[in-house]
Amino acid sequence: MATVAVVGAGPAGMMAAIKASEHNKVILIDKNNKLGKKLYITGKGRCNVTNAKDISEFFGNIPGNPNFLYSSLYSFTNEDAMAFIRELGVRLKVERGDRVFPESDKSSDIIAAFEKEIVRRGIEVKLNCHVTDAKIQGGRISALKLSDGTSVEADHYIICTGGVSYPQTGSTGEGHAIARKLGHNVTKLLPSLVPIEVKEEWVKELQGLSLKNVEFRLLDSKNKVLYKDFGEMLFTHYGLSGPIVLSGSRVVNFHRDLKASINLKPALSADELDKRLQKDFNKNINKAFKNSIDELLPKKMIPVIIELSNIDPDKKVNMITKEERRKLVHLLQNLEFVVKGLRPIAEAIITAGGIDVKEIDPSTMKSRLISNLSFAGEIVDVDAMTGGYNIQIALSTGYLAGTNA
Repeated sequence: MATVAVVGAGPAGMMAAIKASEHNKVILIDKNNKLGKKLYITGKGRCNVTNAKDISEFFGNIPGNPNFLYSSLYSFTNEDAMAFIRELGVRLKVERGDRVFPESDKSSDIIAAFEKEIVRRGIEVKLNCHVTDAKIQGGRISALKLSDGTSVEADHYIICTGGVSYPQTGSTGEGHAIARKLGHNVTKLLPSLVPIEVKEEWVKELQGLSLKNVEFRLLDSKNKVLYKDFGEMLFTHYGLSGPIVLSGSRVVNFHRDLKASINLKPALSADELDKRLQKDFNKNINKAFKNSIDELLPKKMIPVIIELSNIDPDKKVNMITKEERRKLVHLLQNLEFVVKGLRPIAEAIITAGGIDVKEIDPSTMKSRLISNLSFAGEIVDVDAMTGGYNIQIALSTGYLAGTNA
């Protein structure tokens, strides 16, 4: 029986180990003191394991080398992933945006189920140690040196050590360093699914405010819309966060002089919003402007909007001109920010960039350079939007790597 060594026990590594164990002896190595550490924090600790959309719709949500993933995603689809997790005893539910979570809302249930399966299959697990070096002989890896002073010899090796985001979970780039030593090209590592920093100081006044059902856009210097989405977002002391902002953050890596724009009332046309404003003003006809828009906006946002509107806060609403009202409508539907940049990669949910996909066979996940080496998961130059797509990519590539080990 052949021996397969899997390095990294995230979703890709655990799936690769489980699949490889069908025909091989498997050793699973991880630098943490427990399996699946990054999974604990995904989906705010609830673990958004996949997405229930038709698998054909996944590719439109994968900006990072989607074509490379056809074999992986069709070999082990989201339906296969959900069936597999249910077979492990975890009940699932589908939420807004077709996101799939464990019914318990506990990522620990997913990890415990994988762990139980790993034990059941007799997979040897080595925790609290990482790979420090790889020995090469005749175009093959002959052994991996570990930080505890031991070596692991195997017939095939699968590296699934993740990217460089959330380094506290163990994703600190050792896998990339080993891959480079083995002759692989690692494309530039960039933050993706990360909050956006803006120049406007007044954003601090909105810190902690969450907005639902708004439209978020990123525009270039010529006002061309580069990204647009609808849903939830959050203000922070440095800028913008939340699902629709995180998914757009990847755009910031590749463009300069960007501005962000929020439409606070995307369900209404400009004329409809103007009529709504007139209705509110008529209801509060003798009130000052600052006291007339309580039903229109969250309380925390009113002082900011008033200041940006340049309308005297004490002006009676029946004195507000049509032109002032039109400018207010525009402001509500185009609340703009100058994009300063992204938060550091350590704060990113995932890493864009990684092992060059040209050097990996997409139908097996095997290295084209080293005959007994495969890669899976976030270490590869693939990345997706929020919504369960990234974990599905990890599971699918792990499945394919384990199948072909």
